[in-house]
Amino acid sequence: MSLIRLSQGQLAFGHIPLLDKADFILEPNERVCLVGRNGAGKSSLLKVLAGLQEMDDGQLGINPEVTIAYLPQDPPRAQSGTVFHYVAEGLAQLGQVIEEYETASRLVTEDPNDKHLARLARSQEAMDHHNGWQFETRIHQTLSHLELDGQQAMSALSGGWQRRAALARALVQQPDVLLLDEPTNHLDIDAIEWLETLLLGFEGSIVFISHDRGFIRRMATRIIDLDRGQILSFPGNYASYLAGKEEALRVEEEQAALFDKKLAKEEAWIRQGIKARRTRNEGRVRALQAMRRERAERITRQGKASMTMAQGERSGKLVFDIKDLGYAWEADHIVRGLTTSVMRGDRIALIGPNGCGKSTLIKLLLEQLPAQEGSVRQGTNLKVAYFDQHRLELDPDKTVQENVGEGKDTVTVGGRDRHVLGYLQDFLFAPARARSPVSSLSGGEKNRLLLAKLFLKPANLLVMDEPTNDLDVETLELLEAKLAEFEGTLLLVSHDREFIDNTVTTTWWFGGKGRWVEYVGGYQDAVHLGAQFYRAEEAQSTGDAPSAVKTEPEPKTAPSSAPPKKLTYKLQRELDALPAKLETLETEIESLQAQIAEPGFFDGDSQEVNAVLNRLAEKEQELEQDFARWEELEAMQGQA
Repeated sequence: MSLIRLSQGQLAFGHIPLLDKADFILEPNERVCLVGRNGAGKSSLLKVLAGLQEMDDGQLGINPEVTIAYLPQDPPRAQSGTVFHYVAEGLAQLGQVIEEYETASRLVTEDPNDKHLARLARSQEAMDHHNGWQFETRIHQTLSHLELDGQQAMSALSGGWQRRAALARALVQQPDVLLLDEPTNHLDIDAIEWLETLLLGFEGSIVFISHDRGFIRRMATRIIDLDRGQILSFPGNYASYLAGKEEALRVEEEQAALFDKKLAKEEAWIRQGIKARRTRNEGRVRALQAMRRERAERITRQGKASMTMAQGERSGKLVFDIKDLGYAWEADHIVRGLTTSVMRGDRIALIGPNGCGKSTLIKLLLEQLPAQEGSVRQGTNLKVAYFDQHRLELDPDKTVQENVGEGKDTVTVGGRDRHVLGYLQDFLFAPARARSPVSSLSGGEKNRLLLAKLFLKPANLLVMDEPTNDLDVETLELLEAKLAEFEGTLLLVSHDREFIDNTVTTTWWFGGKGRWVEYVGGYQDAVHLGAQFYRAEEAQSTGDAPSAVKTEPEPKTAPSSAPPKKLTYKLQRELDALPAKLETLETEIESLQAQIAEPGFFDGDSQEVNAVLNRLAEKEQELEQDFARWEELEAMQGQA
């Protein structure tokens, strides 16, 4: 027996149909993932199933014995009161009775006067009348299960803990159906894995929206795809969905091509003039008119994003030289005793719980914050592009076009000028949407816009702080491909495990008490090498951080009191001459590479081929040596 049945659902905002005669059935014990492009209407469909959004037409049938709980996309930031009060509100009037009893009990504990005792007696009677004792126990058990303090103020919680409170509010109802809109948003990786385990043990049915491919792979037993108002169902896992979706699009393209070919033939017939009018078949004319209407109503699939990333000049071989770096906020150590080097081309992910200081560590490396201990020395010729998770680079009052063009109609992409509107279409912004204010965009659209703005900036050091939030799967995969082509250095903060695995070569793992442990490879590689998430309560019981982390930094060497030396005249002349020499070498290397890339190059004389290849290797080695020397002299000059 089905739990929810949607038949011929119709819903449109303006001229855009989000549901177009859509059908959906939810059966018991299903875990259904709802996927689709940003703006396709996934959240609206979830609200329809929850009874929070009225449809324009169609029928929604919900089994009267079914209890549905809905978790919205954004954490409950504006909530006042305690966590217990917020969770109890999920039980409606009964929640008010339980909250009153909890308040009266607390007042009696603090001050057992007659007024408070009388209030407690009244609340106990109400609890008896509504059978509230059972539900009060359920609230406390749920809070304990989710590791929440019921007396803590909601306003004092981080986004991730507010999500936990919202989940507790949903679970305390003991629903038959859970509707979850982006449940992994604002959660760190440890919390995401905890949530996976919790939901896998849930005995009811779940419908969830997520762009986290790792979460989808582990959770979904069926995937439904919302595309241009239609719901397509793909039983099985995520891999089955990808294959099925590709086949469905292929069949659709073939059918559309056949239809267009037939329509073109009929249009040619109707325009044949006098001869056609003599033998005109009125039934054929009506059929042609119907075909015209069908073609006009066809909603073509939105194209894929086509990102182009500007490449900056190469940086020096050394990007960061970090020695005994230390920084603390009040009593919390963000980093302590960190000594390592970041080289050109390194791809590093910072992994740790929310609030451990990942963004702060990046700011220390970029010298946006002064180090309290130790030092960070930056390499030469660094050009930084920074993707900020808070999107501070975007002006919400300006249009999409104004944010990217900055007052100009053209932008420079790959060395040539392009119109801003044409460039924005590569990032799936139609001209009408490009003229809309940023404040009207969805979260995924804002992230696409920030990528469009970021990729115009030539850079050799790319810093990306939570770039995957709200991006649909297709855009995520395209971003992964572009990052693979990026020739510079990458620093990444993300809670998307699959994105990390597909993007980086090294992970810095937070081990607690300011310790960061370096592992080769991505997230899964680090876990296989023994990486574990730091938990404060475990560290307190053992008295220190996990065993994988060094307990104390090596003793610091006393700084030299000798004054820094200035460059000699000879060294200064060498430094001044190096940029021109490097430019000449790079030009010669490009010429040799172009020669090698010509068709038929390897069909020529073997001695000449080897001579060119050897010369290329020599020039590349010479370039590396001169870059290192330039970096060394620049550092000496900076200390002078």
